[in-house]
Amino acid sequence: MTTTTTTPAPRAGRREWIGLTVLMLPLLLVSMDVSVLYFAVPFISAELRPTATQQLWIFDIYGFVLAGLLITMGALGDRIGRRRLLLIGATAFGAASLLAAYADSTATLIAARAVLGVGGATLMPSTLALVRNMFPDAKQRGTAIGIWTATLTGGIAIGPVLSGILLEHFWWGSIFLINIPAMVLLLLLAPPLVPEFRNPATGRFDLISAALSLGALLPVIYGIKEMARDGVSPVRVLAIVGGLLVGALFLHRQRTRAYPMVDLALFRRRGFAGSLAVNLLAMFAIVGFAIFTTQHLQLVLGLSPLRAALWSLVPSLAVGGVAPAAAALAQRVERAYLIGAGFAIAVLGFVVLTRVTPDSALWLLLVGASIYAGGLVMVMSLVTEVVLGAAPPEQAGVASALTESSSELGGALGMAILGSVGAAVYHREIVGGLPAGLPAEAGVAAQETLAGALAVAQGLPADLADAVRHAAGVAFTDGMHLAAIAAMVAMLLGAAAALTTLRGVRPADPTALAAEPAGPADASLSSVSR
Repeated sequence: MTTTTTTPAPRAGRREWIGLTVLMLPLLLVSMDVSVLYFAVPFISAELRPTATQQLWIFDIYGFVLAGLLITMGALGDRIGRRRLLLIGATAFGAASLLAAYADSTATLIAARAVLGVGGATLMPSTLALVRNMFPDAKQRGTAIGIWTATLTGGIAIGPVLSGILLEHFWWGSIFLINIPAMVLLLLLAPPLVPEFRNPATGRFDLISAALSLGALLPVIYGIKEMARDGVSPVRVLAIVGGLLVGALFLHRQRTRAYPMVDLALFRRRGFAGSLAVNLLAMFAIVGFAIFTTQHLQLVLGLSPLRAALWSLVPSLAVGGVAPAAAALAQRVERAYLIGAGFAIAVLGFVVLTRVTPDSALWLLLVGASIYAGGLVMVMSLVTEVVLGAAPPEQAGVASALTESSSELGGALGMAILGSVGAAVYHREIVGGLPAGLPAEAGVAAQETLAGALAVAQGLPADLADAVRHAAGVAFTDGMHLAAIAAMVAMLLGAAAALTTLRGVRPADPTALAAEPAGPADASLSSVSR
């Protein structure tokens, strides 16, 4: 009879925890760059005078490039070393920030934002993969991933506020210059504090697979986001269909190569595919509903952009400790049940939001947003831990990139679907709510969007203007209510998916691995330098 002894995973020490702090610098800035342009657009438009199309690309090119390159950069980090890729990305991010800050033309700014997206695509999977490798102990890793999740969500919330504060005192380029000191600090501190890791058995980097992954993700996310903003069109539908076809080619190539960019055996590991699906549904709700809370603060309640951004921090501050607390609780409670509970908490938050009206106090909106955000942050931190625990350490870069790709896709779907639900209700309700005697042109403009209705009201007599504002506010909140109900349905699906696919799955537990022969990508991890 053979007795098998299990060696406890080594615990991280002071160096690893300090290294984690260093890794949070690029993560915070990358997440902030998603939203930091919100207040700067008027200043950029006044100086560079972009066309409407160019203005959209200034906003969107960063997110499109980042989303399209995540898988490529995750796989590249596994091959050349995650710390090395992190440092290369930090250099590119800092240089692009300098270029963006002093851009003297729209084309230069768009190009700089594209390079920022490339840098962001290297930084995000690298930081999460390094967390996986620096914290082999499951309990410590859960806490570290909780901090990672809180930093990511916090950066998105802080971006508009920091942008507003800087623009109060400096020119618009300052919102990019703040990236440079942090990147310099990362370049100085990461080599002595963050160990290097790479997979020694990955073969040559597959440029064709990299191109196919970009050709799959970019058109799909582009098509979904454009439909969310401007509705369905043949071009947008063709973009999505084309991306899906390229995605099928990408998957076929991964199945037939000895050293694939993405080892499809990952999806046969217990908990991996289920966690990605759960993460997608969580991001579907948290990103897709953000547009409603933002517009309610600014357009329904009439807050200035900076005041609205400051109030929007309340949910982030309220849930700041949720992710680490969920990681601690997961040491005693089955993760699938905790994830299901997180979705249930989110449902409660959306129920509160169905009670919000144009005349409701600000606190009701903030309470509802805090509850659903807390539940979903709990979900995201736990599923990220399960994804990284289910993947072999040498494939942590690709696993991290797949997690973040599911987040991007979930957010795009949330904006498209929940935004379309809200817009459909608004269009239906506003028609019967507008007052009699409104000029035909004004009525058409008011039926388009809430912002359009408020713009129309500014040029009307007081009584008529108040009636238009009231009708638009009611129509908007009715749309928000139905979008909240749609989000509840997604949350219930997420809870069902968690309880069905994640029960019994433990991060880094050998029983979480499917019984299958090890492939070439399952070689032992190489820690190159410490």
